[in-house]
Amino acid sequence: MSVFERWLTLWVALCIVVGIAAGRLVPGFFQALGGMEVAQVNLPVAGLVWLMIFPMLVKIDFGALGEVRRQWRGIGVTLLVNWGIKPFSMAVLGWIFIGWLFRPLLPADQIESYIAGLILLGAAPCTAMVFVWSNLCRGEPRFTITQVALNDVVMVFAFAPIVAVLLGLSAIVVPWETLLLSVVIYIVVPVIAAYLVRRRILGSGGEAALASVLARLQPVSIVALLATLVLLFGYQGDQIVDQPLVIALLAVPILIQAYLTFGLGYLLNRVLGESHAVAGPSALIGASNFFELAVATAIALFGFSSGAALATVVGVLIEVPVMLSLVAVVNRSRGWYERAGSVRGAAARRDQTSKGSLP
Repeated sequence: MSVFERWLTLWVALCIVVGIAAGRLVPGFFQALGGMEVAQVNLPVAGLVWLMIFPMLVKIDFGALGEVRRQWRGIGVTLLVNWGIKPFSMAVLGWIFIGWLFRPLLPADQIESYIAGLILLGAAPCTAMVFVWSNLCRGEPRFTITQVALNDVVMVFAFAPIVAVLLGLSAIVVPWETLLLSVVIYIVVPVIAAYLVRRRILGSGGEAALASVLARLQPVSIVALLATLVLLFGYQGDQIVDQPLVIALLAVPILIQAYLTFGLGYLLNRVLGESHAVAGPSALIGASNFFELAVATAIALFGFSSGAALATVVGVLIEVPVMLSLVAVVNRSRGWYERAGSVRGAAARRDQTSKGSLP
């Protein structure tokens, strides 16, 4: 690990401070960047996400994607946590913290709207950004792209019904333009580009050339991640300074949800015997959020200045710091995680030996 990566927490904290300060000092600049969007997809952030995820995508051996079927347990955990647990647990946490514990501290007319925003976040698990988190924890690239693809397919069919049930609405106006455009921008186009780049590099220089390119791309990915932090906090600098208590209170259920969702996915993968390289991205995808979809839906249903929109924006703000902390947990717990596999393997070998010694 380089010195830069070793001190990543410090750089993240500095970027948050710089982003908030810059958003207050030069609001016109950030407003101009924030206005560069198509269907609620911010183009500067999209470009940075491209730079972040590209190294992970170039690593993928697309010809060996069929081997992912051996990791069906990890896929099963991903789908169970993302769609069977996460949306409903977020609704429960929203009702407990915002609807009950924090109610006296929040504007009474926005309580239900805040809860709605949290539900929208919970019903929109991560897509493209999981490539970044998987890359940072040395996750299995082919598994990561497979679970992302499946997650997006399920989202197309499950997002609206789940949100409608939890919000008690008869119908949900899904911002299909945002959903489909995000999938194209963040998944389809970069995957095709990465496949073509990988094929050309391997054809001209082989594995050594590919390793050299990936080594040069890794710092670019980290710098893009930090630049994204500056942009996100710069966009919302006024909100953070003007409503610090509201933002802090809304962050509580989001934080609890992220750590609980991650912990459940990580432990389930360990119990089921999946490798650490699969457990990392499988657990991280549920802890992260597809915030473009959540924000766009909140604005479409409740309005730009609603509590629901603010709640989804809080999810955006804490996303990167929280996910980096979870990546650190994955990396530091590798030894603990893999000891379970060693114990199971030793037990299996002893069992086979004892059976072989029977008359």
